[in-house]
Amino acid sequence: MVIGGMITSVLFLLGYMWKEAHSNRVRHVTLSFPHFPVHWPPLTIFFISDIHRRIVSSRMLENVKGKADLVVIGGDLAERGVPEARVRENVRRLQAVAPVYFVWGNNDDEVDYDLQSLLEEERVHVLKNKAKVWEHGGVPVALIGVGDVSRKEADIDRALECAPPQSFRILACHNPAIIGRLKDEQRISLVLSGHTHGGQIRLFSLGLYEKGGLKWHGNTALFTSNGYGTTGVPLRLGAPAETHLITIVPGKTTAEKKCLSKTGETM
Repeated sequence: MVIGGMITSVLFLLGYMWKEAHSNRVRHVTLSFPHFPVHWPPLTIFFISDIHRRIVSSRMLENVKGKADLVVIGGDLAERGVPEARVRENVRRLQAVAPVYFVWGNNDDEVDYDLQSLLEEERVHVLKNKAKVWEHGGVPVALIGVGDVSRKEADIDRALECAPPQSFRILACHNPAIIGRLKDEQRISLVLSGHTHGGQIRLFSLGLYEKGGLKWHGNTALFTSNGYGTTGVPLRLGAPAETHLITIVPGKTTAEKKCLSKTGETM
């Protein structure tokens, strides 16, 4: 009886962990910045990181179509053993939401095909130590992408060469450790990262990494995602799979930027 109960409990826990690893949450986050001009329209980014072996849910993406100005893939789109056809399908599904931008993760070069060429064929903007600049509300926005930190491929200064001094600057980097390399004079407002999986399997508040979320480092907001996929085992506990709709709006005071203006989620 006791053994049977233990086995049932273990199976229930494994089922719950599998469900958490394969959920399709879209977390809605609104961030306000005092230097994001009041006359600008809001800027919304669909952010997805660490897809790894998963197939991105078409149903989930239907819920975000028409709501995002751009899609940012925060690295680890693939890993060893992920077939080319799956990566291509995932990219095409994301392209149906908005223009797609990609930064390299530490696992992306494990595949046995040319991922760079695949992304270029699918019209994905690959940002490796470079910036993409466009007009938003009449003022330039710079999305800056750098290489993977763990492979010593991140070159922020090179990436900033094409970013106008007056631009609103968003930095995409797979590894949140990039925050330690930023300088005040680089004027990065927001950093988007993944890599940590939020610890993936947490026991109470303990995990190999911190749970994803928002932290402020001076005037720079560091937003780290738990990620969409998994590594090692397809299980999660205490750090559910997630994607994000991040909306940037103007703020009236410096104090306003210290918190999330609004959060929510859809499944």
